[in-house]
Amino acid sequence: MKTKALPLVALAASLAFPGQAPAKEGDVRFKLLATYVAPDGKITDVKTDLIGLPAGTQSKADDNVTPTVAIEYFVADNVSLETIAGVTQHDVNGRGALDGATLVSDAKIVPATLTIKYHFGQDGGVRPYVGAGPSYFIFIDEKPGATTQTLGATRQKMGDKFGAAIQAGIDIPVNDKGLALALDAKRYFLRPTATWYAGTTEVLKTRHKLDPWVISAGVSFRF
Repeated sequence: MKTKALPLVALAASLAFPGQAPAKEGDVRFKLLATYVAPDGKITDVKTDLIGLPAGTQSKADDNVTPTVAIEYFVADNVSLETIAGVTQHDVNGRGALDGATLVSDAKIVPATLTIKYHFGQDGGVRPYVGAGPSYFIFIDEKPGATTQTLGATRQKMGDKFGAAIQAGIDIPVNDKGLALALDAKRYFLRPTATWYAGTTEVLKTRHKLDPWVISAGVSFRF
């Protein structure tokens, strides 16, 4: 009876998660994701101010939705390394005394990130995970906003910055070909510096709490 019971248990498991092959050491996952990026962006320090920001000036970066890709490599059955690629674009707008004003226009960000992830759950089933790792934010082609141009700024630069990220998510297998649904949430922690220039003269320099939430959903393919 015991020998007959084992195949029945295996059959029941296969019915519960039909056709789901487990991720294992050496596997690679490629993910296509839609990503919602919600940064903070408030000013934490004013280092230089030659243009006379009104008292009580504060700032907030706007949100954006962008496509991203992720590549994940399993170094063990439950442990993987993941990197993401994508570009997101944001304005930084005034709050408080400059409510509604545009301080930074069209700042494009490349959030280079590498996380190490630990996966829970049974092989072949739904796999929640947590992860953490370093990030390096690269800012591209940012410009002074209309308000800072009015105040005399002709050029603007966001300083590239190292930071850190934590993440949690879940992979939900769909078939035995390695297709899965992917849901992921990351929180980044970084404090970049923004500098405005009039010609070659530094006229305003501020430090910001960026700390974006990055929420992704999409599909993944295992190779």
